[in-house]
Amino acid sequence: MNCFFLLNLISFLMIKHKTRILLAEDDDALGGLLKERLEQKDYEVTWTRDGAEAMAAFQQNSFQLLVLDVMMPQKDGFTLAMEIRKSDKNVPIIFLTARSQKEDKLTGFKMGADDYITKSADMFEELLARIQALLRRTTEAQVPTSSTTLFKLGQYEFDLYCTLNQIQ
Repeated sequence: MNCFFLLNLISFLMIKHKTRILLAEDDDALGGLLKERLEQKDYEVTWTRDGAEAMAAFQQNSFQLLVLDVMMPQKDGFTLAMEIRKSDKNVPIIFLTARSQKEDKLTGFKMGADDYITKSADMFEELLARIQALLRRTTEAQVPTSSTTLFKLGQYEFDLYCTLNQIQ
């Protein structure tokens, strides 16, 4: 049996799960732009426009990372982060806000933020780098083990390293 055929078959059967990001941003222009740019980088983004909507989305879905504005209608980002931390102490939270005072940053970290970025015209690359860094530290490494690389197909046993053994 052809190793490449089996590898393609296994790739087809394995589902790739995109990293899910909750973006809470009330500014339509910025929220739309961030959603679009993050999706271009292969993230799955749920965009909410106020704190209450963000909390509802968080409770109904699973996210690997949150990007929260501070000044939002219904519920501000600080309160939202504090409420989220009551139920999930591990999900990474990045504040993305116009509030740049030292006191605001310290409050953000006290409310549970892992990072705090001040909005600017050229912030996307910095935001992306910080997202990638947080995900690197918080996502468990997907180290292949014999149980995850070994597949059986009929009378054949195949591993992802293209070793093919016929089962007797």
